[in-house]
Amino acid sequence: MDVVDLPLAGLKLFAPKVFADERGFFVEVWRRDQLERAGVDVDFLQDNHSRSVQHTVRGMHLQRAGARGPGQAKLVRVARGRVLDVAVDVRPESPTFGRWHAEQLDDVAHHALFIPAGFAHGFCVLSEVADVCYKVNAPYDPAAEVGFAFDDADVGIRWPVGRPQALLSKRDSAAASFRDAFPEAR
Repeated sequence: MDVVDLPLAGLKLFAPKVFADERGFFVEVWRRDQLERAGVDVDFLQDNHSRSVQHTVRGMHLQRAGARGPGQAKLVRVARGRVLDVAVDVRPESPTFGRWHAEQLDDVAHHALFIPAGFAHGFCVLSEVADVCYKVNAPYDPAAEVGFAFDDADVGIRWPVGRPQALLSKRDSAAASFRDAFPEAR
């Protein structure tokens, strides 16, 4: 498995070897020892799976560090379809605070994106349907949850769809601005 360090510190792309032939393919999607060799020392304890239709945008979401834990790190991959997966650095002490990075993840290359705690996460479905699977190191904690609008102008993520084309949950369509969610950005 190849590991690519991405422009935002801690963000990594894992590119596994895919063994494909006329019958289909085989791929190892996760191995603890490979993550450890890449400097990822995270104890994943839960797997999540979402299915979304084309133009769905989920995000931008994260769990802040707090009394119940260190925040939530994720290892994201696409089991079916194709998405634009986005991470935004929201660590106030980071020199890349407020910057974003995007990767296309799909069911052909089988790349996985490691998103450390301290990053907001979201994705947009590019295919007809996409199944996004991700490991997390902490269970969902509504008290630690924070988010901001996917199309916030201060962050400036270049999404393939905008409002009103994007299919959003009620929560995401009413999300706060980045400056309201992160007053330290002011």
